[in-house]
Amino acid sequence: MIGNPNARSLLPIVLLCIPSFGHAGSVVDSPASPGSTAASVFVQSDIERARSRSWDLSVEEWQRYRSLMQGIRGSVSPPTLSPIEVLGIHARDESERRRYAERWARVMREDAERILAFQRAYDEAARRLYAGEPLIDLTQLPIRSTPTERMSRTDRILLFVSPDCVTCDALVTQVLSRIERVGGVDLFLSGVPGDDDAAVRVWAAERGIRAEWVSSQKVTLNHDRGTLARVAPGEASLPVLLRRRGNQITPITRADL
Repeated sequence: MIGNPNARSLLPIVLLCIPSFGHAGSVVDSPASPGSTAASVFVQSDIERARSRSWDLSVEEWQRYRSLMQGIRGSVSPPTLSPIEVLGIHARDESERRRYAERWARVMREDAERILAFQRAYDEAARRLYAGEPLIDLTQLPIRSTPTERMSRTDRILLFVSPDCVTCDALVTQVLSRIERVGGVDLFLSGVPGDDDAAVRVWAAERGIRAEWVSSQKVTLNHDRGTLARVAPGEASLPVLLRRRGNQITPITRADL
Protein backbone atom coordinates (compact mmCIF):
# COMPACT_ATOMS: atom_id res chain seq x y z
CA MET A 1 0.00 0.00 0.00
CA ILE A 2 3.01 2.30 0.33
CA GLY A 3 3.00 4.94 -2.35
CA ASN A 4 -0.69 4.53 -3.11
CA PRO A 5 -2.41 7.86 -2.43
CA ASN A 6 -5.90 6.23 -2.49
CA ALA A 7 -5.29 3.64 0.26
CA ARG A 8 -6.91 5.66 3.12
CA SER A 9 -10.02 6.55 1.12
CA LEU A 10 -10.69 2.91 0.10
CA LEU A 11 -10.71 1.43 3.62
CA PRO A 12 -14.11 2.79 4.79
CA ILE A 13 -15.74 1.70 1.53
CA VAL A 14 -14.50 -1.91 1.92
CA LEU A 15 -15.81 -2.10 5.49
CA LEU A 16 -19.25 -0.82 4.45
CA CYS A 17 -19.56 -3.54 1.81
CA ILE A 18 -19.10 -6.43 4.27
CA PRO A 19 -22.55 -8.10 4.59
CA SER A 20 -24.10 -9.01 7.94
CA PHE A 21 -24.20 -12.77 8.59
CA GLY A 22 -26.12 -12.67 11.90
CA HIS A 23 -29.21 -14.93 11.54
CA ALA A 24 -32.52 -13.79 12.98
CA GLY A 25 -33.02 -15.23 16.41
CA SER A 26 -29.40 -16.36 16.73
CA VAL A 27 -26.45 -15.52 18.94
CA VAL A 28 -23.59 -13.58 17.33
CA ASP A 29 -20.32 -12.22 18.67
CA SER A 30 -19.98 -8.45 19.08
CA PRO A 31 -16.63 -6.76 18.30
CA ALA A 32 -14.29 -7.06 21.25
CA SER A 33 -12.66 -3.94 22.62
CA PRO A 34 -8.91 -4.00 23.31
CA GLY A 35 -8.15 -6.06 26.38
CA SER A 36 -11.64 -7.67 26.61
CA THR A 37 -13.21 -10.96 25.42
CA ALA A 38 -15.94 -11.18 22.77
CA ALA A 39 -19.51 -10.77 24.15
CA SER A 40 -22.55 -12.80 22.95
CA VAL A 41 -25.48 -10.79 21.65
CA PHE A 42 -28.91 -12.39 21.07
CA VAL A 43 -30.52 -11.18 17.85
CA GLN A 44 -34.30 -11.69 17.89
CA SER A 45 -36.22 -11.74 14.61
CA ASP A 46 -39.62 -10.14 14.19
CA ILE A 47 -41.24 -13.60 14.16
CA GLU A 48 -39.55 -14.66 17.36
CA ARG A 49 -40.33 -11.34 18.96
CA ALA A 50 -44.01 -11.94 18.18
CA ARG A 51 -43.79 -15.50 19.56
CA SER A 52 -42.17 -14.37 22.78
CA ARG A 53 -44.88 -11.71 23.22
CA SER A 54 -47.61 -14.35 22.67
CA TRP A 55 -46.11 -16.34 25.53
CA ASP A 56 -45.61 -13.19 27.59
CA LEU A 57 -41.86 -13.79 27.81
CA SER A 58 -39.12 -11.19 28.00
CA VAL A 59 -36.16 -11.15 25.62
CA GLU A 60 -34.01 -12.72 28.33
CA GLU A 61 -36.55 -15.49 28.97
CA TRP A 62 -36.85 -16.22 25.27
CA GLN A 63 -33.08 -16.33 24.92
CA ARG A 64 -32.86 -18.84 27.79
CA TYR A 65 -35.62 -20.97 26.24
CA ARG A 66 -33.81 -21.03 22.90
CA SER A 67 -30.55 -21.93 24.59
CA LEU A 68 -32.19 -24.81 26.51
CA MET A 69 -33.80 -26.22 23.36
CA GLN A 70 -30.40 -26.28 21.69
CA GLY A 71 -29.17 -28.53 24.50
CA ILE A 72 -30.42 -31.78 26.01
CA ARG A 73 -34.03 -30.53 26.36
CA GLY A 74 -34.36 -30.21 22.60
CA SER A 75 -32.95 -33.72 22.17
CA VAL A 76 -35.26 -35.54 24.58
CA SER A 77 -38.47 -33.51 24.26
CA PRO A 78 -40.78 -32.90 21.28
CA PRO A 79 -40.47 -29.54 19.53
CA THR A 80 -44.08 -28.80 20.52
CA LEU A 81 -43.07 -28.46 24.19
CA SER A 82 -44.09 -24.95 25.14
CA PRO A 83 -41.51 -22.31 26.18
CA ILE A 84 -43.19 -21.99 29.58
CA GLU A 85 -42.84 -25.72 30.20
CA VAL A 86 -39.18 -25.67 29.15
CA LEU A 87 -38.38 -22.77 31.46
CA GLY A 88 -40.38 -24.35 34.29
CA ILE A 89 -38.61 -27.71 33.94
CA HIS A 90 -35.25 -25.95 34.06
CA ALA A 91 -36.21 -23.43 36.75
CA ARG A 92 -33.20 -22.22 38.73
CA ASP A 93 -35.01 -22.03 42.05
CA GLU A 94 -38.34 -22.86 43.69
CA SER A 95 -39.72 -19.35 43.23
CA GLU A 96 -39.05 -19.43 39.49
CA ARG A 97 -40.56 -22.91 39.22
CA ARG A 98 -43.72 -21.79 41.00
CA ARG A 99 -44.00 -18.70 38.80
CA TYR A 100 -43.86 -20.70 35.57
CA ALA A 101 -46.20 -23.35 36.97
CA GLU A 102 -48.82 -20.73 37.77
CA ARG A 103 -48.41 -19.17 34.35
CA TRP A 104 -48.84 -22.57 32.67
CA ALA A 105 -51.92 -23.34 34.80
CA ARG A 106 -53.52 -20.09 33.64
CA VAL A 107 -52.68 -20.82 30.01
CA MET A 108 -54.19 -24.30 30.17
CA ARG A 109 -57.31 -23.04 31.98
CA GLU A 110 -57.90 -20.38 29.35
CA ASP A 111 -57.35 -22.92 26.57
CA ALA A 112 -59.84 -25.35 28.15
CA GLU A 113 -62.42 -22.57 28.31
CA ARG A 114 -61.89 -21.81 24.62
CA ILE A 115 -62.26 -25.51 23.70
CA LEU A 116 -65.46 -25.87 25.71
CA ALA A 117 -66.89 -22.69 24.24
CA PHE A 118 -66.26 -23.96 20.71
CA GLN A 119 -67.74 -27.37 21.59
CA ARG A 120 -70.91 -25.69 22.80
CA ALA A 121 -71.07 -23.64 19.60
CA TYR A 122 -70.56 -26.80 17.52
CA ASP A 123 -73.32 -28.68 19.39
CA GLU A 124 -75.73 -25.79 18.86
CA ALA A 125 -74.84 -25.58 15.16
CA ALA A 126 -75.33 -29.33 14.69
CA ARG A 127 -78.76 -29.18 16.30
CA ARG A 128 -79.75 -26.21 14.19
CA LEU A 129 -78.45 -27.57 10.87
CA TYR A 130 -79.31 -31.25 11.28
CA ALA A 131 -82.22 -31.34 13.69
CA GLY A 132 -83.50 -34.86 14.24
CA GLU A 133 -80.86 -36.51 12.04
CA PRO A 134 -78.60 -39.05 13.77
CA LEU A 135 -74.87 -38.54 13.35
CA ILE A 136 -74.44 -42.25 12.52
CA ASP A 137 -77.08 -44.27 10.69
CA LEU A 138 -77.02 -47.54 12.62
CA THR A 139 -78.98 -49.32 9.88
CA GLN A 140 -75.98 -48.96 7.56
CA LEU A 141 -73.58 -50.71 9.94
CA PRO A 142 -72.71 -54.36 9.25
CA ILE A 143 -74.73 -56.78 11.36
CA ARG A 144 -72.58 -58.68 13.83
CA SER A 145 -73.56 -62.27 14.34
CA THR A 146 -74.50 -63.29 17.85
CA PRO A 147 -71.72 -65.41 19.33
CA THR A 148 -72.57 -69.04 19.94
CA GLU A 149 -73.64 -69.64 23.50
CA ARG A 150 -70.87 -71.45 25.34
CA MET A 151 -73.17 -73.72 27.34
CA SER A 152 -76.89 -74.38 27.06
CA ARG A 153 -79.33 -76.27 29.27
CA THR A 154 -79.37 -79.19 26.82
CA ASP A 155 -75.57 -79.65 26.76
CA ARG A 156 -73.89 -82.41 28.75
CA ILE A 157 -70.43 -82.00 30.19
CA LEU A 158 -67.98 -84.88 29.81
CA LEU A 159 -65.23 -84.79 32.41
CA PHE A 160 -62.35 -87.27 32.45
CA VAL A 161 -60.46 -87.43 35.76
CA SER A 162 -58.35 -89.73 37.91
CA PRO A 163 -58.21 -90.37 41.67
CA ASP A 164 -55.70 -88.46 43.80
CA CYS A 165 -55.55 -85.59 41.26
CA VAL A 166 -55.86 -82.18 42.94
CA THR A 167 -56.49 -80.37 39.64
CA CYS A 168 -59.14 -82.93 38.75
CA ASP A 169 -60.91 -82.44 42.09
CA ALA A 170 -60.96 -78.64 41.63
CA LEU A 171 -62.49 -79.01 38.18
CA VAL A 172 -65.09 -81.51 39.44
CA THR A 173 -66.15 -78.98 42.08
CA GLN A 174 -66.46 -76.20 39.46
CA VAL A 175 -68.47 -78.39 37.07
CA LEU A 176 -70.86 -79.55 39.80
CA SER A 177 -71.46 -75.93 40.85
CA ARG A 178 -73.00 -75.35 37.41
CA ILE A 179 -75.00 -78.55 37.21
CA GLU A 180 -78.37 -76.72 37.12
CA ARG A 181 -77.29 -74.76 34.04
CA VAL A 182 -76.63 -77.80 31.82
CA GLY A 183 -78.36 -80.99 30.83
CA GLY A 184 -76.05 -83.15 32.90
CA VAL A 185 -72.51 -84.23 33.77
CA ASP A 186 -70.87 -87.50 32.71
CA LEU A 187 -67.85 -88.33 34.85
CA PHE A 188 -65.26 -90.82 33.58
CA LEU A 189 -62.76 -92.15 36.11
CA SER A 190 -59.37 -93.46 34.99
CA GLY A 191 -56.91 -95.39 37.12
CA VAL A 192 -59.55 -97.58 38.76
CA PRO A 193 -60.01 -101.26 37.86
CA GLY A 194 -62.87 -101.63 35.40
CA ASP A 195 -64.83 -103.93 37.66
CA ASP A 196 -64.40 -101.94 40.89
CA ASP A 197 -67.68 -100.02 41.03
CA ALA A 198 -67.36 -99.64 44.80
CA ALA A 199 -64.16 -97.57 44.39
CA VAL A 200 -65.98 -95.25 41.97
CA ARG A 201 -68.87 -94.82 44.42
CA VAL A 202 -66.48 -94.03 47.29
CA TRP A 203 -64.65 -91.52 45.12
CA ALA A 204 -67.95 -89.83 44.17
CA ALA A 205 -69.17 -89.64 47.77
CA GLU A 206 -65.91 -88.03 48.89
CA ARG A 207 -66.41 -85.30 46.24
CA GLY A 208 -69.96 -84.44 47.33
CA ILE A 209 -71.78 -86.05 44.41
CA ARG A 210 -75.37 -86.57 45.57
CA ALA A 211 -77.16 -89.86 45.24
CA GLU A 212 -80.25 -88.16 43.71
CA TRP A 213 -78.09 -86.71 40.93
CA VAL A 214 -76.90 -90.19 40.07
CA SER A 215 -80.34 -91.80 40.31
CA SER A 216 -81.86 -89.13 38.00
CA GLN A 217 -78.83 -89.42 35.68
CA LYS A 218 -78.13 -85.72 36.13
CA VAL A 219 -74.70 -87.11 36.92
CA THR A 220 -73.38 -90.43 35.57
CA LEU A 221 -70.40 -92.28 37.03
CA ASN A 222 -68.37 -94.24 34.51
CA HIS A 223 -65.14 -96.20 34.13
CA ASP A 224 -63.06 -94.73 31.30
CA ARG A 225 -62.35 -98.07 29.52
CA GLY A 226 -60.83 -96.23 26.53
CA THR A 227 -63.66 -93.73 26.08
CA LEU A 228 -61.30 -90.72 26.13
CA ALA A 229 -59.12 -92.21 23.40
CA ARG A 230 -62.19 -92.68 21.21
CA VAL A 231 -63.85 -89.27 21.65
CA ALA A 232 -60.71 -87.14 21.99
CA PRO A 233 -57.69 -88.85 20.45
CA GLY A 234 -54.39 -87.40 21.64
CA GLU A 235 -55.76 -86.06 24.92
CA ALA A 236 -53.64 -87.91 27.46
CA SER A 237 -53.18 -85.42 30.31
CA LEU A 238 -56.03 -85.35 32.81
CA PRO A 239 -58.35 -83.66 33.51
CA VAL A 240 -60.03 -83.37 30.10
CA LEU A 241 -63.21 -81.30 29.69
CA LEU A 242 -65.57 -81.85 26.75
CA ARG A 243 -69.07 -80.72 25.75
CA ARG A 244 -71.65 -82.92 24.08
CA ARG A 245 -74.21 -80.97 22.08
CA GLY A 246 -76.49 -83.37 20.24
CA ASN A 247 -74.14 -85.80 18.47
CA GLN A 248 -71.21 -83.39 18.47
CA ILE A 249 -68.45 -83.57 21.10
CA THR A 250 -66.04 -80.61 21.32
CA PRO A 251 -63.31 -79.58 23.79
CA ILE A 252 -64.10 -76.69 26.14
CA THR A 253 -62.21 -74.81 28.84
CA ARG A 254 -63.06 -73.71 32.35
CA ALA A 255 -63.92 -70.28 30.98
CA ASP A 256 -66.74 -71.86 28.93
CA LEU A 257 -68.51 -73.23 31.97
